[in-house]
Amino acid sequence: MPETIAGITVPDTALVRDATSLVRGAADDTIYHHSRRVFFWGMLKSKTRGTDVDPELAYIGGLFHDLGLTGAYRTTDRRFELDGAQAAYGFLRDHGRSEKEARDVWLAIALHTTPEVPMHLAPETAVVTLGVETDVLGFGLDEITDRQRAEVVAAHPRPDFKNKIIRAFYDGMADRPSTTFGTMNDDVLAHFDPSFQRENFVQIIQNNAWPE
Repeated sequence: MPETIAGITVPDTALVRDATSLVRGAADDTIYHHSRRVFFWGMLKSKTRGTDVDPELAYIGGLFHDLGLTGAYRTTDRRFELDGAQAAYGFLRDHGRSEKEARDVWLAIALHTTPEVPMHLAPETAVVTLGVETDVLGFGLDEITDRQRAEVVAAHPRPDFKNKIIRAFYDGMADRPSTTFGTMNDDVLAHFDPSFQRENFVQIIQNNAWPE
């Protein structure tokens, strides 16, 4: 029987059930519940905007977007966003979704820490950023009613979430600091590690190998 929370129905399909099982097995409670909330917030905001979004693709985007922070899916040589994007792309193709559909979700996850850009792409790409910005940054909470918020959080609680998610980001990126260049993720490393040296874009330009 389909699950409905705050008026948003989780598709009762093999693809969704397989995705839930995969992420539940790979992620801890903080990442899992956050990822589910991202789906609900993104769908609620898309609905408010009158945007039609494929709920299966939105679900995969939400569930897989932080998978690159988990031990089973993380690498040490690329951005964590790309780890999750690659996992989602392969999962969707293995489950019969088209190249374009899988690519839209790949973009949703790869760009979810890149402000503004996803909003100009497919709805299935934008929906993940809408959900992430709501759950992590608190953007646009006024677009969600108190009742909707209460229903989602009752199903997927946020105990000490602010501290736990920052720690999860750090744990997932501490051994690949160079991958945070050009993203907001270097703020996380600097928060925990006073010895962390940020790359400086201006200095890279000024000191590169091109002669004047």
